[in-house]
Amino acid sequence: MSSAAAYHLERQVAISAVTRACSLTDKVFRNLVTADTVTKKDKSPVTVGDYSAQAVVNTVIASHFSADAIVGEEDSKDLRNPEAKNLRDQIVKLANEALASPAQECPAVADAASKSSEAASQAWGTQDLSEEALLAAIDRGNAEGGRSGRCWALDPIDGTKGFLRGGQYAVCLAFMVDGEVQVGVIGCPNLPHDASSAKPKEGEFGAGAKRNDLGTLFVAVKGQGAFQRPIQAESDSETAITMNKISSLSSASFCESVEAGHSSHGTNARIAELLGITAEPVRMDSQAKYVSIARGDGDVYLRLPVGDGSYQEKIWDHAAGSLIVEEAGGRVSDIRGRSLDFGVGRTLKDNKGVVAAHRDVHDQVIRAVGQALEEEGRGNL
Repeated sequence: MSSAAAYHLERQVAISAVTRACSLTDKVFRNLVTADTVTKKDKSPVTVGDYSAQAVVNTVIASHFSADAIVGEEDSKDLRNPEAKNLRDQIVKLANEALASPAQECPAVADAASKSSEAASQAWGTQDLSEEALLAAIDRGNAEGGRSGRCWALDPIDGTKGFLRGGQYAVCLAFMVDGEVQVGVIGCPNLPHDASSAKPKEGEFGAGAKRNDLGTLFVAVKGQGAFQRPIQAESDSETAITMNKISSLSSASFCESVEAGHSSHGTNARIAELLGITAEPVRMDSQAKYVSIARGDGDVYLRLPVGDGSYQEKIWDHAAGSLIVEEAGGRVSDIRGRSLDFGVGRTLKDNKGVVAAHRDVHDQVIRAVGQALEEEGRGNL
């Protein structure tokens, strides 16, 4: 198999699944999220979106690769409670709407159908799936991951607070073989197609409906480069993306989490000082940070351990984004420069923190990270 053909169907299936999930989550945001829900800290819209998107993605994957394991963020336990009937009804409706018309909307389905007499890959588009079928699809995400075999990692809505604020969030899907990420697809419904365009301001509900330049899909296959395209566009509109070639880190900029609880902002500021970086950090939620630096909208992504460093990063929060950055010319590691190990289960328990930067300057960033942590008395992390 040529490198260009490697994992072609997995790539197509992932694109179809993420595209459908992005349309679904965008619909949830437009219909259910208001300034009032945010003020009241009502997380029900993101709950509907999370479950529905996972049901859709897992259904698409299973129709093509029924034996593949899926490591997903959600399970259906709470949904099966009698008092969750209204929530279940919303999920069933949204998921079936997103799964409609596979032959027309999913190149992978048409490709599979032309090569096989099996009708299974068409089943979810020809009739509505039952509530139980969709709950079972959600529970396909209960795999433990590991070092051997084929496995997918899914975060149906990465950046829940960004989603609720009308900011950045992402639908993230990665395909792994023997613990190595081979395919990464990330859909960012609120990210402009052009990196130089202004991002929607958080809290401006309905602003996205007035723009036609939002919604960007990022795709990478190991050894084949990284690409972006509008979420709803055809594959021939893909364009290659690469990280900025940095001559001096003093001209670089950071991408970091909005929430201080996700990464140590104070440590990040000290690292910037050590590297001579004076630009204000770009703060956004989700793996939108990975894809932003991959296409040059920022240069360094830091997610440093908070406190005693006991938190274990989840594989679905980093698998797709790390591959996209690496295929765009970057390197992704933990704070000690060790590669992220996606083969030890559902978490990155053998790694602490995440550092992503262009491969030419990654070592410099790691040295600055180490010095900053030593100064804080956290050099043991």
